[in-house]
Amino acid sequence: MKTVIIGGTFNPVHNGHLYVSEELKVQFGYERVLFIPSHFQAHKSISDLVPSKNRIDMLNLAVKDSTSVVDLCEIERGGISYMIDTVKTIQNKYSITGRIGLFIGDDLIQGLKDWHNVQELIDSVDIIVAHRNSEMELSSNILHSYLANVSINISSSDIRNRIRSGKAFRYLIPELVYSYILEKDLYR
Repeated sequence: MKTVIIGGTFNPVHNGHLYVSEELKVQFGYERVLFIPSHFQAHKSISDLVPSKNRIDMLNLAVKDSTSVVDLCEIERGGISYMIDTVKTIQNKYSITGRIGLFIGDDLIQGLKDWHNVQELIDSVDIIVAHRNSEMELSSNILHSYLANVSINISSSDIRNRIRSGKAFRYLIPELVYSYILEKDLYR
């Protein structure tokens, strides 16, 4: 099966994540989208990270009616999440057609050169970049393709800040995730 990875903290998962998963299927023909929540990300520090159980629950609710899969390999492995280790795990775990796709937002393209074992990583995957902060395609020495996506200005950090500040956030996330956040009183 043609497979793409969308990794992140998903703290919380939002409609932007779900939208790009559909664009990856439509534009690149991916049959399986793996949402992989990180245990701890090597390149990002988040002070208000909710427990992994909550993030997993929210992801499962978000993809409940889709063909996307939540894979827990990084949480189960523990420690800092390096994408090359995740790719190796996924290659051994699933029947995959062709190279694995690795989705990233354009906010990460410039720092990709600093990722752990980056050369091995780029030799193993097709990197697909989505417009997030820029409508223009950003250049990089690392071979990548761009997703022709609508730039949806939603971020998990903004959603957390909106919740803490008592601002509206309901339609930025899937309805089941919204109900879960209220029920568990997360991010307040």
